[in-house]
Parts: sequence; C-alpha cells; structure tokens
Amino acid sequence: MTTRPVLSTYRLQLRRELDFAAAAELVDYLAGLGVTHLYASPILQATAGSAHGYDVVDPTRISADLGGPDGFDALVERLHAAGLGVIVDIVPNHMGVEIPKQNPWWWDVLKNGRRSAYAHYFDIDWTQPRIALPILGADPGELEKLRVEDDELVYGDHRLPIADDTADGTPVEVHGRQHYELVPWNAGRVGYRRFFMVNTLAGVRQEDPEVFQACHQQIVPRVARGQIDGLRVDHPDGMAAPAAYLRRLAEQLPAAWIVAEKILAADEQLDPELPVAGTTGYDRMRLIDGVFVDPAGESALSTVAGRVTGDAGDRASLDLAEHELKLRTATNGLRPELRRIARLIPETPGGLDAVIEALAQLSACLPVYRADYPSTSAILAASLAEAVRRAPRLEPEFSAVGAALAAGGEVAARFHQTTGAITAKSVEDLLFYRTARLSSLNEVGGDPRRFSVSPGEFHLRVAEQAVSWPAGMTTLSTHDTKRSVDVRTRIAVLAEIPDVWGQAVDDWIAQLPPPEPSIGYLLLQTLVGVWHPDDKFNAARLHAYAEKAAREAEVATSWNAVDTDFEQRMHGWLDTVLNGQIGAQIGTLAAKIAPDGWSNSLGATLLQLAGPGVPDTYAGCELWDDSLVDPDNRRPVDFALRREMLSRLVQAPAVDASGAAKLWLISRALRVRKELAHVFVGGGYLPLTAYGPAAGHALSFCRLDSFGSPAAIAVATRLPAGLRRAGGWRDTELVLPGQTWTDALTGTVFRGTVTMSHLLARLPVALLTRR
Repeated sequence: MTTRPVLSTYRLQLRRELDFAAAAELVDYLAGLGVTHLYASPILQATAGSAHGYDVVDPTRISADLGGPDGFDALVERLHAAGLGVIVDIVPNHMGVEIPKQNPWWWDVLKNGRRSAYAHYFDIDWTQPRIALPILGADPGELEKLRVEDDELVYGDHRLPIADDTADGTPVEVHGRQHYELVPWNAGRVGYRRFFMVNTLAGVRQEDPEVFQACHQQIVPRVARGQIDGLRVDHPDGMAAPAAYLRRLAEQLPAAWIVAEKILAADEQLDPELPVAGTTGYDRMRLIDGVFVDPAGESALSTVAGRVTGDAGDRASLDLAEHELKLRTATNGLRPELRRIARLIPETPGGLDAVIEALAQLSACLPVYRADYPSTSAILAASLAEAVRRAPRLEPEFSAVGAALAAGGEVAARFHQTTGAITAKSVEDLLFYRTARLSSLNEVGGDPRRFSVSPGEFHLRVAEQAVSWPAGMTTLSTHDTKRSVDVRTRIAVLAEIPDVWGQAVDDWIAQLPPPEPSIGYLLLQTLVGVWHPDDKFNAARLHAYAEKAAREAEVATSWNAVDTDFEQRMHGWLDTVLNGQIGAQIGTLAAKIAPDGWSNSLGATLLQLAGPGVPDTYAGCELWDDSLVDPDNRRPVDFALRREMLSRLVQAPAVDASGAAKLWLISRALRVRKELAHVFVGGGYLPLTAYGPAAGHALSFCRLDSFGSPAAIAVATRLPAGLRRAGGWRDTELVLPGQTWTDALTGTVFRGTVTMSHLLARLPVALLTRR
C-alpha cells in the first residue's frame, strides 16, 4: 500500500490527443512545478473518441484510446520515478449507452432482457414489459424506418441487438419481439434511470455488492498495490445509497485518499460520518470567489441588471426563479423518474399525476441536493411543510409522499437520488444562464443570492473546514466550472465599478440591442472577462459559448428546440459587437480592469494554496486562463510555453499579461507546501488582522504547526480598485507574530509590525515562512 501523502494535485483531462504516453512526457514539468500528484480524468474504457471519459462503457478495461494497461503502468512508473503519485477520477453512478455495442453489459441486457446476467447491473424499470429507449424521432411512422442488418436492428446510426429466434418478419415485427421498445425521444418515457436528463448515460446499481465489485475490478487492485494513491468519486448523490457506497469503498481501500464530488448548499456541511477526506472543493471555491467581490456594488448591479434584462437578480427574484425552474424540470425533463417513484406510492384521490406533482413540489422546495444524509435529514420535513403551504390542494398527496419517505425503502432512495438531478439541471444549467447580475457568482457550488463573502465569514468557515476536513480537495477551476478563475476574478471587479459598468452597458445596448436581453447581458460580461489586451481571443470560441449558453438558458432557443432564426440573429449581433465600436470600448474597459483581475486571481490562488486542504491546479491555469464552460476548458494546453517559462523564473516577475507572476506564485507556494507538509495539510488556521485605513482590503491568516505556533502567513489584497481609489494602503499595518519572516515569493525579510505598502511592494500577495 502506498505511503505517498497527497499534498497537491494537477488535473489533466485525458483524451486520445493527451493519452498516457503524452501525460508521461509532462511528468518532469509537474515535478518542477511542485505538485505531488497527477490527478487524472477517468481512465477506464469510455465511448470511442470520448473527449472527457465520463461515459465509461467497460469498467473491466483500462482505456485502449488512452494507451491501455501497459500505457497506464508506464505512466505510473514514470511518476513514481520522479517522486510523484496519481489520483484517478472514477464514475460509479452511470455508464455510457449511446453506442450499445461498445458496452458489453448493456448490449447483453438489451438482447436477453431479464435473463441477462447483467440485468441487475443497471437501474432499469423492470415493472414495465419492455425497456423504453428514447431514440426515435418525433414524427409519426418513425418505426417504419427500421432495418434489419447483420442480425441487428438498425435505426439511423443506432444499431441494437436482436434476441435469439426473433429475427423473422418485417423490421417492425422484429422490433415488437425485443426486450426493448424504441420510443420518441420527447415522449417522456425512459426505461432506466439516467444521469440527470442525459438519455445516453444509464444509471448503475452500486448498492449491489456484485455490481460494485464488477465496476471496480480495475481500480481497487491498483490502489491496493500502490499504483493509485487516491480517488475522486464522481456524483455520488446520484446513487441509491451514497454513504453506504463510500463506506464500502473506504473499507476496501483504507489507506486511500478519497474525495467526493458533493455539491453543498451555502450553509450545508458535509456529513461528518462520510469516510472521505472531503469534497472536491466547490464549497471552498465559493468562499474564495466571494471574498473578492465588493458588497457595496450589490444594489447598483441589481439596478443595472433589472434595467437591462427586467430581472434584478437579487435574492427575491432568484428564490422565485429557482423554485419555478425546479418545478419545471421535475414535471417535464425528469418526469419519467418521478413517475417511477409515484407508482410505488399508494393511490391517492388525485391519482398518479397528482402524486407526481406533489413529488415535484417537494423537490422544488429542497434547498440541498439530497436530504437523506444524517446532517441534512431534518430539512426534508421543513421542505414538505413549505410544499404544502405552496400547494395546499395536494395535501392528501403530500401526506402519502411523506409517509412513503418516512418508511424508507425504494421510494426514499429513488426520491433522494432524483432531487440532486433536479437541482443541478434547474440551477446550474438553467438559472445560471438566465440571470447574470454578476456572472462570476453563477458557478457550480455557488449561490448568486450570496453576493459576497466578508473576511469574517471567510475565516469562520475556513477555520471550521481546517478542523473537520483538513485534507479535502480545494479548487478554483475544474472541468465543470462555467468559467475559469481568471475570468471570474476579472468579472468580479465590476462590483467595484458598478456605475461605470452600468453606464457602459446602457450605451452599448442603446447602440445595438441584443436579440434577447438576458443572453446579451451575459455575453457582455463574458467579453469583459475574456478580452485580451492584444485581442488574442478566438471569436469562434465566443460564438460556441454563446450558442451553448443560449440553449442552456432555454429562453429563446434550446437543445431540444433549436430556433435557428434567433441563433443567427444572436451570432450576427455578437459579430457586430466584436468587430465594431462596442468591441473597442469593451477592450478599453477590459484593459483598464485587467490588472485588478490579476490581483484578484493571485489573491485567490494564494488563499487556495496556503489554506487548509489539498489544492488542485487545473491544467493550464498556472498561467492566466480565459477558459469558458466545456468543451472550451478542454482545449489543448501549451505545455511547451509553460515549461519554458518555468525554467526561466528565478525571481518574482512583474504582474503583467504574460501570467508569469501566477506561475511563480504557484511553483513557490507548492514548494513551501512540501517543506511544511504537516502545516498545510492538517495544521491549524488562525486569522491575522490588519489595522489602519485600508485594513478591509487585506485578508491574511497564519498556518499553525503541531505545537500551535505560526509556521506560515498568507496575505492577499482584496478589492484592489477600491484600494487604489482610496489612495492605497497608506498607514495600514500588519503585526507579525514574534519571529523573523521571509517572503517565499520575493525573498524579503520582515519582522514585527510592517506596513502593508512595504509587505506588498512587489506583488499583491505574500507568503511568509519562519527563517
């Protein structure tokens, strides 16, 4: 079993173009950067050509696309030789079924139905006579397009197995004899639990020990023999019993570092009984993002948003919109899952549809992803009371639902694994694209109702995490974030200049009204966030983002009902903005606030690297990164540039457009983390307060050793635009504890009481260690 402590990670999105062999070529760079572990996206066999690996089709094989077991073994050997380890992302909740023949378990189930040895592997609704597969077009007569070829039933690009002795007859007759039934994609019929609302990802029954062993047969032995040091568990909330799953995993791998991709509400705590090191870090990301947002800008930005879009984006409007969107998602997109639950509940006066409506109302009232962890279980009753208040006519159905949930069993399990999907789709994929008072807050794990985070709240919450989850992952950018940390930290500056921003937006919209106000407002903020001083931004990327954002919002177009006329007008508007006077003005504003965004980004990076937990750096983000939502954040990274820049860094560089200052900060901070591993993972946390006229612009804390003595100090600048307007640090001071300290970033020595202007003379951040 491995003894490599996990101190820091570097996330790589593996794919055919960046396989195990290519990753092995980066090991020397990662070692030079200072991370202790490569953190790999899923390594098991996914759908051929998958760009992300989350559509695993065969968990019994290491991905051939990535280099197979020999390639993985060679990568591990290279990492170990350099003193590094590997963390692997696993996907236990679902499997890819888009191309059935690539998934041997799914193919066998479709061919043999209940008689399949894998019939209990997938979460299939066996109460129905056949498995409903929603792949047909919406037009009548689609079944007439079926063909029989090579003992397979063919519909368009879909090829499906034919059960033994059923191939005689017309294709429609053959279809009628199968264990599956092809139905229109929009019919609201799905014969299996899905990942969220993705028909091509089928839920897996990890609650069954046989299924668990089959799905982990490649991973568990490799962890046990020290090839893999830890695991990131994707979306455990989708499983019937996530806590039991994590316990089984921890029991088989007692020395492994395991983190769960658990999305927490702002005031929700990770259940202390879970046998994990912590979450994957979205809870910390929300705190770090929020502390760099000026609370004084909230009212003005609400006014701007309301004037431009008709939606102020304040707490009241967001509460209303969230409930309505959850209700819509539950009663439409996830209705098949709710119908399956409703059929398990005793009949009520209103019938099945009324029970479905009651389940939807209750789901819409839940403030958390799922409420059956011990730490959140009391929320369910309160949410039911709120649902009854909102829809009193459904009281008999709410009573039946409440009784069924209280009894536990299948109803409770299915309900709780569905509410997370309802929340994710409604909030992250609908609400966050529809309302954008300050789009940097519209992030996975974020809550735009919480406009900012005060230093006091930050310290309280991080200090608690230091005690409860000292080895959880922390992050700033991931493969799931809507925009990179550098884009968010620049957009955050708008909260410091709301009047300037409001006037600019009014002028731009008066000159060129967008075809839809909310999407237009989101895109204007996005442009400010990604604009380069030298106009390097690829317009094609922005057009792709605009199309995805508009379809996710489902206001004027959507994935399922594309409005080509609207999208053409949107792209035309965007081109006019990019190539005209408005684009030039956006560029001027972006250039003006870019240094403040860089300051914010360096501050956020320091708070992550020096704070409690295990920090992850997402591939490419060691320099300024302008990535937007996937697939934009999976585009190739210029590692040659980063390798060359790292080799040349010998002292603190200027904070400029090159991003060298960020690379320097990360490499130096990671080195300090290695030297003081016991302090940064497991050590204490103590706020440190500045004094003077600009004290509110400093955020600092000490990391304590095992004796409770300060061993490191982190100091970051917050709200830099306001700091500059106020005349800088002036006489603001920071009292350092009684030792002599050296800044690991500049080499400058400090002791006693120091002025902030001296401490941060070269960089807007400092990382002090005892000499």
